[in-house]
Amino acid sequence: MTILQKQKNKITELFSFDEENKNDTDYVIGTDEAGRGPGAGPVFAAAVCFKSHDKELFEKLAILNDSKQLSEKHREELYEVIVNSAVYHIQAGTVEEIDKNNILNTSLNCMKISCEEVQKQLGNKKTLTLVDGNKLIKKYTNPQKTVVKGDSKSAAIAAASILAKVSRDRFMNKLAKDFPQYGWEQNKGYLTARHIEAIKQYGATKWHRKKFLRNIIPQKETEKQLGLF
Repeated sequence: MTILQKQKNKITELFSFDEENKNDTDYVIGTDEAGRGPGAGPVFAAAVCFKSHDKELFEKLAILNDSKQLSEKHREELYEVIVNSAVYHIQAGTVEEIDKNNILNTSLNCMKISCEEVQKQLGNKKTLTLVDGNKLIKKYTNPQKTVVKGDSKSAAIAAASILAKVSRDRFMNKLAKDFPQYGWEQNKGYLTARHIEAIKQYGATKWHRKKFLRNIIPQKETEKQLGLF
C-alpha cells in the first residue's frame, strides 16, 4: 500500500468515526488539550466541529493525525486548513489557574469553554462532544463522550489537538525570546535536563508552575524567585 493510499484510508477512518458516533445529533464537536505536562507556560485546549466535509477537504487534511505524530511543519500547515474549514475555539489556562486549581481541572475547564463557544457558533443544533482521554468535562451540559486516544481516532479531536498544540508552541516560542536561558523554543516548557539546570541557575519566572518545581527548588524559594521576572 502506498503512502498516499494509507493517508486516504486514515482520513476516511477519522471522519467515519465521527459519523458513526453522531447518532441522532446534527454535529460532532471534538476537543483536546496541549501542555498538561510542562513545568512552564499555560495549558491550551481547543474544540473543533466540521459542519461538512468533501473530497477537497479530505485532500487538504490528508496527513491529519494525532498532533504528536506530526512534524511542526505539518502541524502548521494543518492549522491553517482547520481554521479555514471548521467552527473552532482555542482557550488558554493561565499558570495562576494551574497552580490554584491543578492542571487537570484547568485543562478540563479550558475544554469546557472551547466547546461552549463552538456550540454558540452552531446555534441550536444538537451536538455530541467527543472528549480526548478518559475524563468527562465537569459541569458541561451538552451530551459528551470520552474517547481514549481520541486524537488518533476522531477527525474532530485530531483537529482540536492540532489547534491546541500549535497555539501553545507559538506562545512558548514568543516567551523564549524574553527568557532565552530556559530553551523554551526547543523544550516548550517541559522539564528537560537543560531546563532544570537553567531553573537552578537563574531561578523561576512568573511563567513557571510552582507546584511542578517542588522537586527542583523548595516551594518557599520558588515563591521568592517568582518576583524576579
